Amino acid sequence: MFYVIVVVTHIGAFATSDVCAVDPAVFEAQQRRVAVVQRIAPTVVAIFARGAAGSGSGVLISADGFALTNFHVTSSVGAFMKCGLNDGVLHDAVIVGIDPTGDVALIKLLGRDDFPHAKLGDSDKLQVGNWAYAMGNPFMLATNFQPTVTFGIISGLHRYQYPTGTFLEYADCIQVDTSINPGNSGGPLFNEAGELIGINGRGSFEKRGRVNSGAGYAISINQIKHFMDCLRGGRIVDHATLGATVTENVEGLVVVDNILEQSEVYRRGLRVDDEIVSFAGRSIRSVNQFKNILAIYPKYRKLPLVYRNEGKKEKIYVRLRGLHRSSEMTPQRRRSRTIPKPEDPDRKKPSNKNPNGKDPDRKQPNRFFPAASNLPENHKHLYVKKEGFANYYFNTLEQQRTLTALKELGDFSQRIGIWSFSGTIQAGYKFEFTLADKGLGLEIGDDVYFQPLDGSNFTDEPERSGGLLLALYHLKLFLTRGDAVFTEFYYLGSEPLDGHGEKVDVIVTLLTGVESRWYFSRKRKMFVGFDTRLESDIDECEIRFAGSQTFDGRKLPQQLIVRCANRKFASFDLETVNLAVAPPKSSRTDRNDQ
Repeated sequence: MFYVIVVVTHIGAFATSDVCAVDPAVFEAQQRRVAVVQRIAPTVVAIFARGAAGSGSGVLISADGFALTNFHVTSSVGAFMKCGLNDGVLHDAVIVGIDPTGDVALIKLLGRDDFPHAKLGDSDKLQVGNWAYAMGNPFMLATNFQPTVTFGIISGLHRYQYPTGTFLEYADCIQVDTSINPGNSGGPLFNEAGELIGINGRGSFEKRGRVNSGAGYAISINQIKHFMDCLRGGRIVDHATLGATVTENVEGLVVVDNILEQSEVYRRGLRVDDEIVSFAGRSIRSVNQFKNILAIYPKYRKLPLVYRNEGKKEKIYVRLRGLHRSSEMTPQRRRSRTIPKPEDPDRKKPSNKNPNGKDPDRKQPNRFFPAASNLPENHKHLYVKKEGFANYYFNTLEQQRTLTALKELGDFSQRIGIWSFSGTIQAGYKFEFTLADKGLGLEIGDDVYFQPLDGSNFTDEPERSGGLLLALYHLKLFLTRGDAVFTEFYYLGSEPLDGHGEKVDVIVTLLTGVESRWYFSRKRKMFVGFDTRLESDIDECEIRFAGSQTFDGRKLPQQLIVRCANRKFASFDLETVNLAVAPPKSSRTDRNDQ
């Protein structure tokens, strides 16, 4: 037997200089990761549901407790839930708004106004290969509510996941190889700087059961930003459709292959075989890209569209239609169509029941979620049921916030008699409006227009104005009687004014089939105009305000700029205004039915 003896000399110098030498930059990068994780971990939420041991994850986005998660996480939770944070403390939380199509929900944690919260990033700046952190509570590992962290890269951008037998449609989403597993649903995806860039929701699990396969998907934060104010308004939001479908022709151009004649885009001039050049400010090079862009916007958003017809470019602004019928968005209707797909992280495969009839996979009741009858009394008022809303309570809060701008105009509540105002239009003609309870009139030079209010059909008076007379009557009702007179009155959300202007909050009203949208500048905190539509699928009367002047202690615009169907109708310069007080009750007719 032979032995080989090796003598190593200068082992200390060898080990430190050749084997264990590490670039200081590696340690620095590691310490940066540790610091980022420590900073963002307190923003991650573990969400617990009634009748289940756990439901998913979320992330705080504001100091007053608003947090994002997945719709498929909250759909089985109910109005109230319990949420655990990194510090080990449980908080009550209430549902605020939901997006069943985009798989997003907004909840609000209660009990503090100084919650740690994530900074929203810009998902449009992501590049394939960027580092990404996913955080949450996979497999219920975070029993102390301290989130699990996984680290990987952005694998792909602008991915489109088709809805199949479900509302869930992941459009323009982020693909990552960062491990995402059941329980991660609704949790945050952060960039290397610790900014929130997405909400994790799906994974490609169909070939490996419920184990991470290295292909996870997150809803981009920029998509969620388009819906954020709608969600804060407690709404069940819908996504948008153009009213036209597209295909690629033999030249590889994206062209219209079908279009609804009642759609606004048709009324603005788009036709079959026209090329779609850009949409929402983004160039269109493929059908998939067009679907991705269209799907990230809410119903009723107005956006720019550039198309080419017979070689000539046209730019129009169109208000988008809803992707689903209103009846489809009711909870009863959604319940049969929102079953998570097999590749969704929180989908649990059905199992055979035991001979005794018990399902071995059934989760045990959740000790954290109180029964409906035992909800804390001080929280019950935070949930208000109303058809079309996830939680109408939060809509009333947004209404109150938005309508504070009307206080600057003065008190119109007693000025419900006959209104009249006169002045000149740009062409130099004199005009006079008269708004009475029995009828509405306008004189421009020698021309006279009249709209009766006797229950007959409302007409476009004056012609091609979109119904200016009725629009001004609705303005009178809005200023004098507010939500007391309209059959529907709610906060819609926010949007760029006219598709390209300043950000405005939108209040929607409905009366006898006539819908109006009232616009309030978010920055200037001012009432800046409104649109009134006599009926569905026709062009509305668009009225914008310019300047301000005071009449009898009440502020009104100096000028009313009226447009319809992308065409200017007229600009009315107000010179005299008479707002009559209410007549005696004995001679006044209540107009609630108008």
